[in-house]
Amino acid sequence: MHIAIVGNIGAGKTTLTELLAKNYGWDPLYEAVDNNPYLEDFYSDMKRWSFNLQIYFLNSRFQQIIEIQKGQRQIIQDRTIYEDAFIFAENLHDMGLMTTRDFENYRSIFDNITEFIKPPDLLIYLKASVPTLVSNIQRRGREYESGIRLDYLSKLNDKYQKWIDSYKLGKLLILDKDNLDFTNNPEDLGTIIQLIEREIHGLF
Repeated sequence: MHIAIVGNIGAGKTTLTELLAKNYGWDPLYEAVDNNPYLEDFYSDMKRWSFNLQIYFLNSRFQQIIEIQKGQRQIIQDRTIYEDAFIFAENLHDMGLMTTRDFENYRSIFDNITEFIKPPDLLIYLKASVPTLVSNIQRRGREYESGIRLDYLSKLNDKYQKWIDSYKLGKLLILDKDNLDFTNNPEDLGTIIQLIEREIHGLF
């Protein structure tokens, strides 16, 4: 079983990954943030480092998926390879922060990679408004995220909605993060677990 959690910056993906991994006794797979050699440079000069950052994420997530497909482990994954292409790289290109030449090169690599991977058994989308995202980003206090612009978060939200609306690779569960506090409210977490059970076991 491979469950993946997707959502904008600050939506609560890592927290939900931790909570679900603990509940099910499954292995969490996290986004490579702390050891990412490009993130700080990217947030200080997005245009210069956008391609480098996206290639790093693409490669690290491809390695994760190969590990998942090789093993027999039950996995809960924080963010997916699809978001790299359909959300972040595409948005950087739209905003003029990645050249068309780099974007087309990137998408060609992504298309080749995704020929060899299986999508998750269940995709969970944490949908959150910009105020919710900003509140969470401020609360966790990562220095390199302090300069993220509201229009950047808003554009990412638009990209997520467009991608989720067209997602056909497997089962999909959409959670409204504005009305769910799974960090502090066990009842909300219980509701989410019930919804997941319904999806993965086909209970209606």
